[in-house]
Amino acid sequence: IAANSTGWRFLLHGLAAAGRRAIAWNAPGYTLSEPFGDAAPTPGAYAAVLGALMDALGVARADVVGSSFGTLVGMCFAARHPERVRRLVLMGAAGVSFPITPALDAVWGYEPSFENMRRIMDVFAYDRGLVNDDLARLRYEASARPGVQESYAQMFPAPRQRWVDALASPEEAIANIDKETLVVHGRDDLVIPLENSIRLSRLISRSQLHVYGRCGHWTQIEHAGRFARLVADFLAEDN
Repeated sequence: IAANSTGWRFLLHGLAAAGRRAIAWNAPGYTLSEPFGDAAPTPGAYAAVLGALMDALGVARADVVGSSFGTLVGMCFAARHPERVRRLVLMGAAGVSFPITPALDAVWGYEPSFENMRRIMDVFAYDRGLVNDDLARLRYEASARPGVQESYAQMFPAPRQRWVDALASPEEAIANIDKETLVVHGRDDLVIPLENSIRLSRLISRSQLHVYGRCGHWTQIEHAGRFARLVADFLAEDN
């Protein structure tokens, strides 16, 4: 199960080709899904939605794949419902405290306009050729839907370092994760520092770390084929 389908199409196809059932969910407030409304869009709230989705689909246990903020949801869900998670994949992970990067500050401070969307998308990819006007316009139009920006803006109002700190999990809680975990990061990520994933991999005893060079925050897009094979091989192992 991967959060937010727009960035995961290559992985979904790769997992399907490997004979696995792959489910992508558009979390509340993302792409065409309705925002939470008055409820605070915290990792716990998203984890509750993930549990409800699994219930609705009749999925008792799953491998959970997430990137960036989605890694917080995955770790939260695994902590609350360990019996429902077999393996974790954490890509471009947050989860620990770090000095906020200028890129993350800009992303969290996004205000809807095509120009602003085009500008912040440039910080996601190492290869700027992956970012084009059509993709930026699609994402801008999704962000400009009624209620979406209001929900997004209430998540991380300035000053934003406090939200990085608030979202960080205690190290002992991270160390208690007993799932086989694949930690993946782009060496040239401007949004979330590589050091985050190094720390997570040291804290989670049953983890392995893979770092892609010439790669930003979009490992699943910039190294789509290799990333899909890596994840498929990791999930194919017995546990």
